[in-house]
This record gives sequence, structure tokens and C-alpha cells, in this order.
Amino acid sequence: MSLKHWNIRSADATAVQSLANKIKLPQPIAHVLVSRGYRIAGEALGFMNPKLADLSDPFRLPDMGKAVDRIWRAVDAGETITVFGDYDVDGVTSAALIIRILDALGAQVAGFIPDRLDEGYGLSIDAIQRCLIDQNPSLIVSVDCGTNSVASVEHAQKYDVDVIVTDHHEPGDRIAPAFALINPRLGSGGETLCGVGVAFKLSHALIKIGREQARASALGIDLRDYLDIVALGTVADIVPLVGENRILVRYGLEQLATTKWIGMESLKEVAGIAGEIDTYHLGFQLGPRINAVGRIGEPMQALRLLTTNDPLEARNMAKLLDRTNRERREIEARMADDAFAEIDGYFDPAQHFGLVVARKGWHPGVVGIVASRVSRRYNRPAIIMGIDEDGSARGSCRSVENFDLLEGLQACDSHLATFGGHKMAAGLEVKPGQLDAFKEDFNTAAAKLLRSADLSPVQQVDAMVAADDIDWAFFEKLKRLRPFGQENPEPVWAMFRMRVQGTPRVVGQKHLKLVLAADGRNFEAIAFNYPLTSLPAGEIDVAFALKENSWKGHTSLQLQVQDIRAAK
Repeated sequence: MSLKHWNIRSADATAVQSLANKIKLPQPIAHVLVSRGYRIAGEALGFMNPKLADLSDPFRLPDMGKAVDRIWRAVDAGETITVFGDYDVDGVTSAALIIRILDALGAQVAGFIPDRLDEGYGLSIDAIQRCLIDQNPSLIVSVDCGTNSVASVEHAQKYDVDVIVTDHHEPGDRIAPAFALINPRLGSGGETLCGVGVAFKLSHALIKIGREQARASALGIDLRDYLDIVALGTVADIVPLVGENRILVRYGLEQLATTKWIGMESLKEVAGIAGEIDTYHLGFQLGPRINAVGRIGEPMQALRLLTTNDPLEARNMAKLLDRTNRERREIEARMADDAFAEIDGYFDPAQHFGLVVARKGWHPGVVGIVASRVSRRYNRPAIIMGIDEDGSARGSCRSVENFDLLEGLQACDSHLATFGGHKMAAGLEVKPGQLDAFKEDFNTAAAKLLRSADLSPVQQVDAMVAADDIDWAFFEKLKRLRPFGQENPEPVWAMFRMRVQGTPRVVGQKHLKLVLAADGRNFEAIAFNYPLTSLPAGEIDVAFALKENSWKGHTSLQLQVQDIRAAK
């Protein structure tokens, strides 16, 4: 029996009917568009048919002209350029994109990604120092980091090294005194771009100027060839898939089907991806394999995969990433099981609002994923930490919509050596001997804000459908709303008063396959992680996503169940 409250999104009925008539859409799909703000036919058509020509001029971003001029001077002079990335998917794809573009333009270019455990996040002084020693660049181009790295940029400048920062993170009180700082948050427009989106803008600008100057290297580059790299980083960084991000991902998915990069093709092969590709494959199959070496391995291996032109190296790197991801999943599963067991041993929803679990030996590269799982399971802010030898604890926090993590951590700052992040995700270090006091104070801080909040889980439903609505024509129209992701989630439909036909069966030990009937029609359905004992008797209401399912050469529409409740 479902414990979720169903929230069926509303939309103006007149606007829905008008949009459905004008652009010949099924009413439920028009309902989704109207509820997401696309009421006018032209806007809805623009959303469903994004065009590369609608991308904005890259020179709208601050300091772009200075950066492009400096990079072209470095190319012409044969200077060594280091592209300084970061260890997550956005950072790796950003670095891979700029390296490939600069290489195609004739630059002497090398890549660098810091070590997560020894050098920390982003453009740290330790990482900059190793970069200077190992590569001796005269120009560093950072991607997905550097906006607030004041001391690190100043350190590089002491060695007469220019730094161009490309980034998308929020500027602090002091920003880095870089030669050029390209960050959409410092200008107007493009605020939702991720790191690889900003890197794409720099690439576009470099090629635009190169073509204006009739440079052969720039004339030979087709930026569409690189959009699969851009799409991977954009989806993995969970930025809104609207506006320019939507354009880049839509065309990047098309490009990925016939990618020209041997590393990307090898990554698809080890992930078992064939046929039509969507954002699911990027976010849950390709992205995690790159993230894995950033969390528990060597992130430069992922960068080598995306920049190599050697088929043997690509296959070997892809297999290594695949093995590392399996290891990461095993570590994550053990940590999550331990965390769930500890919390289940004491959890009282009326008393416990901020959840903190810390253990010796827990891998610092996996704490963030486990914190996300804990937060989702209990619908509470969660902190997962590893305890160091000196008794301090370091880890990651993930939150729920009603709770600002930074405010909560600020209320406990007497116990903290350091913390930082944003409302929904943060990192922290607890001082030695302060863990128990921190747990108590964090729960108190969370309780103040959450005790009066409704923390019961919610099932969002985008629109109601009737049995006669669901067919292949409906599914083809639905596909025009892709790519799905942040701020454009895959629609969840609801059909009321359905019945189970025949006997449901359990597959894969914990998934339920069943046939659902309504108004004389039968629908194949699957409910992941759904116990047979939870299935209500009699008529049921079903919330589901509509999927295309292929099995042994047979293709059918399938209801991917999100929730089931007794019919209202």
C-alpha cells in the first residue's frame, strides 16, 4: 500500500485545449507543456524543436575576448598550455573538450586533474604547484573551477604564468585575479551553464575568431563533433535541461550515437549501450564510470580515455573505468547498508530530523553518494562521514527541500573545523572529540525547521491519462519533450481504476512484472523494488512513466510503475 501523497499538477484547461488543437498534440502532453510554462504555440514548438542556431554569441560572456586573444597568441608562439580540470564528470569532460579543440587548432597542450585526496577540490595551491613542476606551462586554462581561487592564481603569477579561468560556480567576496575570468554568473545570461557548457562557449569563440582570420585549423573543425562530450558533462552535472543546455544535450545525444571519439565508443561498449541513447544512459551509465575513478581511483585515467586516439588504449581505459565503477558500487552498497542499519536501530520520525552517521574506514570518495541515498530513504538531511585517526571526521551532506544545509551547519559551527557548499549539498570536517555533540546539535537545528513540515513522501504526477490515450503515436509525440532531466523531468502519468490481470511475478528477486487492465485494454508493466505483498487488492490507481521495451526482438510499450495505491 502506497504511503505517498499524490500531487497531480494542475494546468489551465482552456490553455491546454488551445495548445493541443494548434500544434496537434494529445491533451495530456499539452497539459505537461502548459504546466511547465509553455502555453503559447510558438514557445511550445521552440521547446520541442530546439535549434543550434539559437545558441547565444559566446562573446556575451565576460572576458571572452581577452581569453581568446591570449590563447591564440599562445598557439602561434608554441607555448605550453595546461588545461586544468577537476575530478568529476563535468570537470573531466570540460578538460577533454578544451584539450581536443586546442590540439585541433595546433596548440602544445597538456591536461591536468588534481588528486582528490591529496590536493583537494579545484584549483588548490598544492595542485597548482605540482602542475607547474610537472608541465612547466606558460598558460593555464582552468575548467569547472577557479573563480574563487585567489591565492592559487596569485601563486601561478609569481612564476609568470597566466591563468585563464573558465567556471560556473558562484563567485565569493573575492574573485581570482586571473588574466581572464569567464563565468556566466559574473555577467548576464547563461547563468545555468555547467563547466563543460562554459568550455564549449570558449571553444566556439576560439573557432569563430580563427575562421574570421581564415586560419586553416579553425576552418577544419565542426563543433557538432564535440557535442557528445558536452552532453555527457551537462547531464551529469544536473543543470537545468532548458534553454541552451537543452539545445546542447539534444544534439549531443544525436552525436553520441555515431561518436567519432574512440574513447567514448569504448565507454559505450563496456556499459552495454546500444540503440537509441537518452539522458538516462549519460547520467546513470556513462557518467558514473567516469566519476568512479575521480572518487576511488585516478581521474587522469578518465581524461586519457576521452582524449586518446589509440583504440587499444581506449579499450583498456574503458575496462579500467568499468572495473573501478563496480568496486565503487560495492563500497557504496556496504556503506549504505551499514548506515541504514544504524539509523533503523534508533529512528523515530517524531524525534530524529538530522541524520549523522560516521565510521572509521569509510571511503571519503563515496560518502556523498551514500548521504544522498540516506536522505532519500528517510526524507531527512543526512551527513555521512569517515573518522580519521585523530578523531576528526570528514564527509558530505545532502538535504531535503525544506532545509538549508549551510544554515544548519552554521548553527553547529563550534564543532566544525571547516564546512562549505550550498543549500542542498555540502562538505564538512568535525573537530576531534566533537562528533557526539555535533550529532545532537545538528539534529536540534534540523528539528527547528522540519518539526512542523510535512515530511511524508510525495508522488508527483504530471497529468492524467485514459487507456485510449496510450499508443505508439502518443509515445512518438512524448519523445519530442526529450531530453529529460533537471527542470524538465520525464513526465509521470496516472491512470485510475486499473486492475491486475493474471498473476504478477517477481523478477530479479525484487522487481514485479504484471499486466494491468483498464477500459478493455491490457498494458505490460514493471515495478522496480516493489514487494508483491505491497500490491493492493481490487482496483488500483497507477502512477507510471511510459517506456519503450525491447526483449528478444519484440518491442512494446511498457508502464514503468512509480507508485500504486488503492483506487480512490
